[in-house]
Amino acid sequence: MTPILSQGEWTIPIAMMTNSLMDLLGDYLPILVTMTVVVSSLASLTFKLSKGRFLNHSKFLRDLLDVSYMWLAIRVLGGIFALITILEIGPEAIWSDYTGGLLLYELMPILFTVFIFAGLFIPLLLDFGLLEFVGSILKKVMRPIFTLPGRASIDCIASWLGDGTIGVVLTSKQYEDGYYSQREAAVIGTTFSVVSITFCWVIISQVNLSHMFLPFYLTVLVSGIIAAIVLPRIPPLSKKKDEFYVEGENNSTETIPEGYNGFTWGFAQATEKASKTEEASFYIKKGINNVLDMWLGVLPIVMALGTITLIVAEFTSVFSVLGMPFIPLLRLLNIPEAVEASETLVIGFADMFLPAIIGSRIESELTRFVIACVSVTQLIYMSEVGGVIIGSKIPVSFKELFIIFIQRTLITLPIIALIAHMLF
Repeated sequence: MTPILSQGEWTIPIAMMTNSLMDLLGDYLPILVTMTVVVSSLASLTFKLSKGRFLNHSKFLRDLLDVSYMWLAIRVLGGIFALITILEIGPEAIWSDYTGGLLLYELMPILFTVFIFAGLFIPLLLDFGLLEFVGSILKKVMRPIFTLPGRASIDCIASWLGDGTIGVVLTSKQYEDGYYSQREAAVIGTTFSVVSITFCWVIISQVNLSHMFLPFYLTVLVSGIIAAIVLPRIPPLSKKKDEFYVEGENNSTETIPEGYNGFTWGFAQATEKASKTEEASFYIKKGINNVLDMWLGVLPIVMALGTITLIVAEFTSVFSVLGMPFIPLLRLLNIPEAVEASETLVIGFADMFLPAIIGSRIESELTRFVIACVSVTQLIYMSEVGGVIIGSKIPVSFKELFIIFIQRTLITLPIIALIAHMLF
C-alpha cells in the first residue's frame, strides 16, 4: 500500500501487480472469470443436492458452499449469465456491451485479479501489527468524528490508493475475526470503501473535465468526509447492533492503559501481535483460502446482481422515473439541464461509470462536474462495491444499500453544487 511513483503517476504496488497480471492474461481473463463463476455455481448446487456429503471433508469448502437457497439461486444465476455472455447466446439484453458484457469484459477481470493479490496480502496487513499501531494512534480522531475504531483508517487508505473492493474485503475479514462489530463493519463498508484515485481520474476524464482534476478531487474529499460524519448517526447504519460475528468474540482493544499514550500503546500492541506470527506456510494457506473465498463467494453474486441491475438501467425507464424526484432539487440548486442530470443520479446505483457516460452528453460544464463528483461520492455500485458487500459477511442488505446510496446522494449533492457554483 506504500505510494510509489511509476511512469510519472502515483500508484501502489498491489495496483501495479494487478495491472501487470491483467496485461499478461489479456483475453483469457473473461474465460477464467466464467470458469470460476460456473464452478462456484455447480459446486454450491451439488453440495446442496447431496445434502452436504459432497466436499464435506473440508470445513473451509463446507462453509463456502453451504449457502441458503436464496444465495444458491443467485450463484446459479451468476453462472448462467456468465455462460450466456461469453457465448453470446440467448437474449441480447443479458450479454450486450452495456449489461453482462460490461461486467464480464470490463469489471469482473479487474475484480478477479485484484482478489488474487488482496487475498494473498491481506494477512500482511492484519497479522503483523500494522492495524493495532495505526488504530491506537488515530483512535482519538476516528471514534469521536466517525464513531469508528482507529484501525478503520487503514481500510479507507487501502480503498483510496488501490480499489474500493480491497477495502470491503479487508473490512469483512476483520469483522469475521472479531475486530469490528456489526455496526462498525456496516459503516466502514458503505462509507470508507472509497473510490480509488485511478477511477476518479477515469470519471473526470469521461466528462471531458480532466483539466479540473484537483478541484474535482478536493470537492469529492470534502463532501465524502461530511457524508462519513452524518451517515453513521442516522438509520439504517445507526440501527445496526454493536454485536460481533461470533457472539462474545470482541478482539478490538481501544482502551489505552495508564502509563501509555496512543503511540507507545500502539507500538506495544503491534509488537505483541507480530510476536505471535506463524510459519510462512500458514499465511500462504490463509491467503489462498482468502482468494478462493472471494472468487467463489463474491464473483457469482457480482455477476448476477450486477447484470440484473444493468439490464434494468439499460432497457427500462426505472432509473429515469426514480430520478424524477431529484429534478426540483437540482433546479433549486440552480443546476443547468436538470432533467438530463436527474437520470444520472440514481443510475449510479447500477454502475459507477454510467452517470459519467450519460453525463458526457450534457453541454453544461457545471452540470458535468456535479455529475462526476456525485457519482464518485455515492460509493454503492452494484456492479462492483455493492455486489462485493452483498457477497461478503458484512451485515448490510440490498434494501439498506439502496437507502444508503440515496442518503449519500442527498447529503453530498448540495455540497457539491455549492462548490461547483464557486468554480464555474
